[in-house]
Amino acid sequence: MNTIAVEIVTPERVVYRGDARIVVARGAEGDLGILPNHIPMVTPLKIAPVLVKKHEGADDKIAVSGGIMEVRKDKVTILAEAAELPGDIDVNRAAAAKERAERRLAESGKEDIDFKRAQLALQRAMTRLDVAGK
Repeated sequence: MNTIAVEIVTPERVVYRGDARIVVARGAEGDLGILPNHIPMVTPLKIAPVLVKKHEGADDKIAVSGGIMEVRKDKVTILAEAAELPGDIDVNRAAAAKERAERRLAESGKEDIDFKRAQLALQRAMTRLDVAGK
């Protein structure tokens, strides 16, 4: 079976390293499916889960908070601002962050800087909850 190496790195540590049949990530222009021997590219990533499909029924989901994805013929490297595996996510903290962000969105005007920050916080919290399976 043809695979591609995957590495997800934050400033603090290597969060994930493994091989995949396909990597699905949300780029600035939409979702991308990366297969082995993909054309080389670099793209910014949005706050969203990254799905690493290894083989039938064995997928890994990683919460990624923005960053850059570099694709080479044999390797995908994601340099993320933050990334978490499902077991590393504090679900209670993520749920509280989601509630705070929703409250801030309801209280502020759409042009307010707090509104934009709250939108990003809500995206991060929802991504973390999605990856944690909650």
